[in-house]
Amino acid sequence: MRVVVGADHGGLDLKIVLVDELEKSGVSVINVGTDSTESCDYPDFAAKGADTILSGDADLGLLICGTGIGMSIAVNRYDGIRAALAGNEFMARMARRHNDANVLVLGGRVIGFELAKEILKAFLEETFEGGRHQRRIDKIKKSTS
Repeated sequence: MRVVVGADHGGLDLKIVLVDELEKSGVSVINVGTDSTESCDYPDFAAKGADTILSGDADLGLLICGTGIGMSIAVNRYDGIRAALAGNEFMARMARRHNDANVLVLGGRVIGFELAKEILKAFLEETFEGGRHQRRIDKIKKSTS
């Protein structure tokens, strides 16, 4: 599995922890930045993450900013991206199972490292259920075309 990971300065500390966790579990990580604590703009990393997934270079994405809100808004602008801001494992599981989310968004300033690890694990382990949920995904795709 290939996961693109990006963060702004507000998500950097959590990104470092989660990249280490991904690499330990054998996941191929594509790091699109930032790697600095200097102030930067989350839409830039949302774009890099979206482009990496949409090009087929990554299977899933993990994006982190201070709260996760800005990153979610920015990355969901891209057709083909279904990003979910999750605050617990249940939300992460349902995002994959029912919404076929391909990007997990986390808030680096609002969630602890251990919980973030569990949320990421739940997101990566789950798969899309299809069925009635596919009909809903098709409606979302149609509304953004």
